[in-house]
Amino acid sequence: MLQLTHGRCKEGAGVRLPAWLYCKGYIKAAITVLVAVIVACGCQKQSDKSSQKTNGRALRLATSTTTVESGLLDRLIPVFEKKYGINVEMLVGGSGEALQKARDGFADVVLVHSREEEDKFVSEGYGINRKDVMYNDFIILGPPDDPIHLKDEKDALSAFKAISDKKALFISRGKNAGTHVREKSLWKLIDIKPSGQWYVPESKDQLSMLKTASERKAYCLADRSTYLFNKEKLNLPIVVEGDKKLFNPYGVIAVSPARIPGANLEAAMKFIDFITSVDGQEMICYYGKMKYNKALFVPLSLNNYTCQ
Repeated sequence: MLQLTHGRCKEGAGVRLPAWLYCKGYIKAAITVLVAVIVACGCQKQSDKSSQKTNGRALRLATSTTTVESGLLDRLIPVFEKKYGINVEMLVGGSGEALQKARDGFADVVLVHSREEEDKFVSEGYGINRKDVMYNDFIILGPPDDPIHLKDEKDALSAFKAISDKKALFISRGKNAGTHVREKSLWKLIDIKPSGQWYVPESKDQLSMLKTASERKAYCLADRSTYLFNKEKLNLPIVVEGDKKLFNPYGVIAVSPARIPGANLEAAMKFIDFITSVDGQEMICYYGKMKYNKALFVPLSLNNYTCQ
């Protein structure tokens, strides 16, 4: 082994080192160089980790509850993660909540269904590269006995007016979710501001609203996909459907790094490219067909693509 004696070098038993290391302070120099190399490697690894955190594998997706409670993202996200090697972290809430999360810097991309709010998000500079993704429609649901006889009604506004006039129990989605925004727009069109014991906000999520309406034998407005996916748990038939005012489009928007420093634009753009691609649109088209005999969502991104 190597020993130090009165500041001089001498060779002992053990591993034999090159002769030039045994004298003239080369041991100290070699150790210094080795330490510097180790420190440099450690810094490089830390730098790599920092780069990965900023631009790398995790994509923060803020989305409406309807994309999750309909089961759609359970179909799409694993395919995206496998294809691009990017892990997705989902922040789930109403469309208004999802957009606010992005404004607050907690998301890289949003997938929501509140077009006016989406356009405002983009005009404020928070969002870039908005793309149409898909659509479904809203439906009005009610108790099996339909106490105010809406079943043959084709006009959503007439149905809402009847609910208000007769003070039939109505469960609202609340919290400025995409469904709530549409509901408020319908009330506004007939110049009614709903209030009173008959009007009950359900602020948790759309599935909670549906369950509450089912349990309390109330009316409500919901998106068709979430309803169909959870229909077996509910005693809540459709009473009004097919009105063009119930059209419900979804959009995807990247968060702008210029407005939100650190937003992962690279991963966001890959997600947008994926969900609006032929492969992504076909998955949307076929989702639910086997079980419900119809797609739960209709692709909207590709002009020449027809969902059969």
